[in-house]
Amino acid sequence: MAESRHWQTALAKPVSNSKWEDSLNYEQNQKEEKQLIEKIVETKRVAKVVKGGRNFSFSAIVVVGDKKGKVGVGTGKANEIVDAIRKAKEKATKAMFDVPIVRGTIPHELIARYGASRVMLKPASPGTGVIAGGTARAIFEAAGIENILCKSLGSNTPCNVVKATVIGLKSMRTVAEIAKLRNKTIAQLTGQEGS
Repeated sequence: MAESRHWQTALAKPVSNSKWEDSLNYEQNQKEEKQLIEKIVETKRVAKVVKGGRNFSFSAIVVVGDKKGKVGVGTGKANEIVDAIRKAKEKATKAMFDVPIVRGTIPHELIARYGASRVMLKPASPGTGVIAGGTARAIFEAAGIENILCKSLGSNTPCNVVKATVIGLKSMRTVAEIAKLRNKTIAQLTGQEGS
């Protein structure tokens, strides 16, 4: 089989024959994509009113995750529902982010807002399970969060609830991250230093 060769350029940067390496990256990306789970949060028919009547199309919200702390949300629109779901999945895969998970739950309590939607997220003890509405539940299950309490406050429009939940999960911080931001040790932060 052909071996990848590295050549030195004028600036002494190694350059490789990229076709072979690109095919390896493509295969690796395909394997990663197969391991992702996909949950359809909402599909709906939408209409654009024009001079000659209404143009109908479909809209979809899809959540993609690996159940190991990575999750992404995407929306798609197309004339066919299958195409809308495919577009949403592609966008969700590109928009994946890491969620800090501590012992199967989130690190701390939080209220996140988006538009008129508010979502309250609380860590739960082991064995509690995912206590959340259908739209937020899909995100937690795709991310791999096993125990969490979630309450949707205000508007319960699926699009806004999903966005509020994503904002909340993105703003989560572990104790180690907070300690690093404040230039303190974890013991100083938790008040256990010198006891």
